Amino acid sequence: IGENRLHSVIKHFYSSVFSSSKISHLFENDREIIEEKQIKFLTQFLGGPDLYSQAYGHPKMRMRHLPHKIDQEAKEEWLRCMREAIDIVFIDDIELGNSFYKIFPPIAEHMVNS
Repeated sequence: IGENRLHSVIKHFYSSVFSSSKISHLFENDREIIEEKQIKFLTQFLGGPDLYSQAYGHPKMRMRHLPHKIDQEAKEEWLRCMREAIDIVFIDDIELGNSFYKIFPPIAEHMVNS
C-alpha cells in the first residue's frame, strides 16, 4: 500500500481511537510511540522489513494485549476506527482499501480476551 498511505491510515486511525469513548482508555501511552509501534508492526506484517522485531522483539501480539480488557464491543469499535481511516485514505482506490481492511477482522478477533 506504500509507506505514505500506511502512515496516513495510522494517523487517521489513532485520531478516531483517541476520540472514542469506547476504547481510548485502552491507549494510555504516548500517542507518538503507539503510532510508531503500529507502523513498524504493520510494515513487518505486510511483508516489509522486520522493523517491529528489531525494535521490540517478537510481536507476540496476543500476549502484549492480554493486560487490557478487550471485549466484543472494543473489537468492533477498533474495527470501526480502522475502517473509517482506510476509507478516508483509500478514497481513490476503494478496491485496494477493501483488500487492506480484510486483514484486520481476524487480528482483532484474536485479541478479544474478555
